[in-house]
Amino acid sequence: MADGKEWKTKNLTVNTTLSWCYQNLETNCRVYGRLYTWATAQQACRSLGDGWRLPTENEWRGLAKAYGGVSQDSEDRGKRAYEALREGGDTRFNAVLGGGRSEDGEFTRLQAHGFYWTATEITATNAWFYNFGSGSGGLYRQSGGEKQAAFSVRCIRD
Repeated sequence: MADGKEWKTKNLTVNTTLSWCYQNLETNCRVYGRLYTWATAQQACRSLGDGWRLPTENEWRGLAKAYGGVSQDSEDRGKRAYEALREGGDTRFNAVLGGGRSEDGEFTRLQAHGFYWTATEITATNAWFYNFGSGSGGLYRQSGGEKQAAFSVRCIRD
């Protein structure tokens, strides 16, 4: 990728405890990957071996900046980065809008949002995540991701 790092260009599909297919349907895993809690996301990336890990908030932000920036960093509110990094975008990063799963087990936002964990913790219960929002067509850097919620995962290595 333009940030000089090697990123997986598909959502992670490692089947672990505390990971789910959207609506518990295997067909959704094939299209969107699995949804992971924050701790499980880190373990799943490491399980790939060879230096793979969950990217930090700064690494996600650097990737977005290479393609125009997230909403907070760009005049176009993250639209260029969203277009470049989404499925079918010219970078072939292929972020998909796989929705998420709340702590209470509710699946939401399929095909509306792609939520992606970072390895950067905010508090004991929250971490940074990135949000590809189809309604606004923008990429957002967000705090307050509840670690027991389940989001999509991309792995990175140097």
